[in-house]
Amino acid sequence: MGIPTLIKTLTASGDSSLSFVDGTASVTLDSTYDEYMFVFTDVNPATDNANFQFQTSIDSGSNYNVTTTNTFFRATLYENNTNASLAYIADEDVAQGTGMINFAGGIGSGADESASGILHLFSPASTTYVKHFYSRCNFYKQVDATYSDFVAGYANTTSAVDAIKFNMSSGNFDGVVQMYGIS
Repeated sequence: MGIPTLIKTLTASGDSSLSFVDGTASVTLDSTYDEYMFVFTDVNPATDNANFQFQTSIDSGSNYNVTTTNTFFRATLYENNTNASLAYIADEDVAQGTGMINFAGGIGSGADESASGILHLFSPASTTYVKHFYSRCNFYKQVDATYSDFVAGYANTTSAVDAIKFNMSSGNFDGVVQMYGIS
């Protein structure tokens, strides 16, 4: 990995979504960098058991519906240390879908149940190749367990991706999302 350069920080406070759109509000999501990294911290849903999600756009955020394929697996450890697991989560897989992509599933709404993690997006400005991504996120859930979700896939478009949106599967959320370019 190269050197990260902070491009933009967005803070949600009871917001329904956060969006990074190339060319607006000092956001650069183009060929300036081959890799973009989104770091999210203290993401906490207003609705219990909500999924943190993202989707990309090829039309400056008018639509967030790029056809996407991904896979999802999870590591779990309970506080009492009696039950740990690593599992493939088939229900979270998407095969050529256009909806939001879950990358942190079932976050609790309590003050001690926020999520943090990183999403990497590669070559969004390419007009030759699809856009690969992967993420890892960690969060605590009301069942006294910590979860680490791993998601990888691709946006199946050869059009340039010029916007990305983050939201919860239901309700609003608080949290910080920072966008970095990797050189």
